[in-house]
Amino acid sequence: MRWIGRFEGYNAAAFRKDLISGLIVGIIAIPLGMAFAIAAGVKPEYGIYTTIVAGILISLFGGSKFQIGGPTGAFIPILFAIVIQYGYENLLIAGFLAGIILVLMGAFRLGVLIKFIPRPVTIGFTAGIAVIIFSGQIVNFLGLSGIEKHEKFLPNMKEIVMHLATINIYSVITAGVCLMVILLSPRFLPKVPGSLVGLVASSVIAALFFKGHVATIGSSFGAIPSTLPHFHFPEITWERIETLIRPAFIIAMLGGIESLLSAVVADGMTGSRHNSNRELVGQGIANMVTPLFGGIPATGAIARTATNIKNGAASPLSGIIHGVVVFLVLIMFAPYASDIPLASMAPILMLVAWNMSERKEFVHVLKTKTSDSVVLLITFLLTVFTNLTTAVEVGLILAVILFVKRMSEVLKVAKVLPDPTTKNEKVKAHMVTEGHDCPQISMYTIEGPLFFGAANMFEKSIMDTIHLRPKILLLRMGKVPFMDTTGESNLASLVKHFEKFGGMVLMSGIQPQPLEVLKRTGLFDLIGENHFFEHTGEAIDYALFQLDHNKCLGCKHFAFRECAALSNAQSQQEVKNTLEQVQHKKHKLSSLNVSSKTE
Repeated sequence: MRWIGRFEGYNAAAFRKDLISGLIVGIIAIPLGMAFAIAAGVKPEYGIYTTIVAGILISLFGGSKFQIGGPTGAFIPILFAIVIQYGYENLLIAGFLAGIILVLMGAFRLGVLIKFIPRPVTIGFTAGIAVIIFSGQIVNFLGLSGIEKHEKFLPNMKEIVMHLATINIYSVITAGVCLMVILLSPRFLPKVPGSLVGLVASSVIAALFFKGHVATIGSSFGAIPSTLPHFHFPEITWERIETLIRPAFIIAMLGGIESLLSAVVADGMTGSRHNSNRELVGQGIANMVTPLFGGIPATGAIARTATNIKNGAASPLSGIIHGVVVFLVLIMFAPYASDIPLASMAPILMLVAWNMSERKEFVHVLKTKTSDSVVLLITFLLTVFTNLTTAVEVGLILAVILFVKRMSEVLKVAKVLPDPTTKNEKVKAHMVTEGHDCPQISMYTIEGPLFFGAANMFEKSIMDTIHLRPKILLLRMGKVPFMDTTGESNLASLVKHFEKFGGMVLMSGIQPQPLEVLKRTGLFDLIGENHFFEHTGEAIDYALFQLDHNKCLGCKHFAFRECAALSNAQSQQEVKNTLEQVQHKKHKLSSLNVSSKTE
């Protein structure tokens, strides 16, 4: 019923819009599908199969009305590595496993978690992927021969340098024509896909003038069949699952990130709102079914989705039409696709790499010269020089470590005392000096989250600054928004230490989440309900009554307003009378303030 709801108010005018946008996006998707497949190390028709099957299924079951799915550049390095290392059959299994992972992520509503992946990590590996795609097309652009493909970046660059002497001038001209047409077509033919115009123009020129001198899809991969392959379920064994689960997880994560990012872009362009978890389920279904027809992993394609919207798409039907268009082209024109030069595909992928590189964001983050810059640079370098799996894992771990470090630095523990020169005698750290510090009451303001990264520093800060053994430790917790069990454990250690030597711990202003943690762990009962106060002033009043008043007689620290009277008192009874008088005055003043507010 939800799917039907996306067609509410649908009419003939909307269908015409979907038909036009689906036709245009389908035409754009054909060269891209073949190019991505070739770059991933598989036959070009597998990219076509992916565009058809995944494109239709993602539109049918996804969570965005305008999403266009299919093979994308983001997958190229990881797919190429799997093909080189494990072979095409295992690539299908990895894609199938990735589909299962995506479905589970959507079913368990984990779509929101993908949004928490740090931006420097995504920019870093996206820029790294762009470098790999761009550099991987140098061979076809220059028409180099005798090249052996490697999984790693540096060996591939070494191969290019070693075989520069085999440069094919006909390939360079063909690629140059395609690149020039792609760059100029938006100016002269703004409504026609530049990649398609460039592909056709350069292919015609190569066929007329360089026939037999330029490598084509047919000469490199064989003729493209004009039908979909038969349904084939790959042989999945437990051993293969153990081998492929890590790359499958990376495929799933990349697919999830790319598809949700594309859906967000679509939302921004249309004012609609996608369903993240449903989108993951749709992506998962597509990636489970596509390998059964020989297709490679797919995800939401940002550029094609944006093109779909710009051409007036009104519903998911445009994505379904886009898949049908590609299928019809496959049936009717597959033999002609075999004559497309590989040199014509190179500029298309190079421009895809250039557009996906996020170069402006990359430079912007680097200029900040923060820990984010380090995460970005390391993720980028690892993507280029090792592999995407390592880059993402290290990038995420490093981002978490640096985040914990930053958050631990946010926590501030300061010993404070009331400042009589301020309104309501607000407590300040500068009031604590060697000659102005209550020997019996130590009061601290804690600011920031009390979690595993900062808990030890919190306990150590208090223990290191307490030279005498105070009778009362007052903790002002109003600026502690969060506490985990590690923070609670360190706080419990502090409480037990004080109570062991006859001390008492008071707390003021504690927020709901930390309070709930203390109640669940039993620390709330250990401290005592009557030792928790809403305001610091109430806690100070209570603390003053609990002092050893003999020590107050003659004390010259005068840390609190009451200290002068307490110090000059002649007996404990006089001390008690003084405290009661102060308490009565405060209560009366408080009542007057409340009364004036209600009048």
